[in-house]
Amino acid sequence: MLKWIIAAALMGAGSFAAAQDSSGLARYESGGFSDPYWGGSTELELQLSQGVPWRVFTLSDPARLILDFREVDWSDANAATVDQSEKITSVRMGAFRPGWSRLVAELAQPMKIKAAALAVDQDSGRAALNLTLEDVDAATFQDLSGMPFDQVWDVPQTVIRRAKPADADAPLTIVLDPGHGGIDPGAERGGKNEAGLMLLFAQELRDVLLRTGDYEVVLTRQSDTFVSLEGRVAIAHDVGADLFISLHADALAQGVAHGASVYTLAAEASDAASAALAERHDRDDLLSGIDLSGTDDRVARVLLDLSRLDNTPRSGALARHLVSGIRSALGQVHKRPQREASFSVLKSADIPSVLIELGFLSTQRDLENLQDPAWRAGMAAGIRDGINAWSLEDEALSRLRRQ
Repeated sequence: MLKWIIAAALMGAGSFAAAQDSSGLARYESGGFSDPYWGGSTELELQLSQGVPWRVFTLSDPARLILDFREVDWSDANAATVDQSEKITSVRMGAFRPGWSRLVAELAQPMKIKAAALAVDQDSGRAALNLTLEDVDAATFQDLSGMPFDQVWDVPQTVIRRAKPADADAPLTIVLDPGHGGIDPGAERGGKNEAGLMLLFAQELRDVLLRTGDYEVVLTRQSDTFVSLEGRVAIAHDVGADLFISLHADALAQGVAHGASVYTLAAEASDAASAALAERHDRDDLLSGIDLSGTDDRVARVLLDLSRLDNTPRSGALARHLVSGIRSALGQVHKRPQREASFSVLKSADIPSVLIELGFLSTQRDLENLQDPAWRAGMAAGIRDGINAWSLEDEALSRLRRQ
């Protein structure tokens, strides 16, 4: 039975290296999912500008079809045109990590990969990927699903590792985490998406913080690339972060909300909206093709009782100073600016961590603010002032903490 397909060689005797040498990125040109009239299966046909190495597999909980490519430009694709099947719940495409792109289709029911092949036209170089999914029972799907391993695809991403400075006067290291990215664009409205807006703001905030001379700043992503929740936390640990600040801008399906709010970690959310937001962020990460089954997941396992550690009050103090700094700089914040929720990205037991929702893309005023350089400069100044105030207080209290 077909469990997964890993295809590094695409063009007869062609090799992985030869495919890498193809001119320019492969581009999506047309095609998508469809259900044949005779039923019983679902088909995917993608027309690409050239052949590339690729692989396909399925994951469970929820049921997903994953297609990886090195690399496809999805600029001309959208979920509405790619998904024309009643058996596909949702489709997302985009960058997954540097040099790789991914298509994820959430399946409405268990299906196995019956056949998959990519054919390259020898004259034009264009490629056609054809894949057939066939209905199966849940037990069979579970048995056939799982993350494949291949040494070409699974080379670990390098992360700069640095020992914690021994000098007490050394600059604090702040990790800024622009939410979403790549295959996971986050909230979208008016042609703008959360991933792009947060990356732009994180880069501007980094520059503001660096100009003080008091901080070193690391971004969890430098481009429109997907980084898992676990990966974001791991980066903070690997660089010896003193602070972790995740940046988001949500959208509400119903109702109207306005202004910034700052979240800290808690097992129980402070309100229903916060609980729903945390669940949505975590589900976005899962649907992007992360397989957490049977793994030693750092984020999933760091479920310590933070109330007995010094980190919880430090994170709470950081949130309080950030709210004060933003309010002073911009004149207003959300009506309930300081909240709690169980965000996986905040589950580091030893680094003060907060998540800032800068505003709501679903509110026109906030959407305009996020695109306004002057407003973003004010927000960055408010966050800087909040961090400054927190660092002074935290240093004064440091001698009282357990060593």
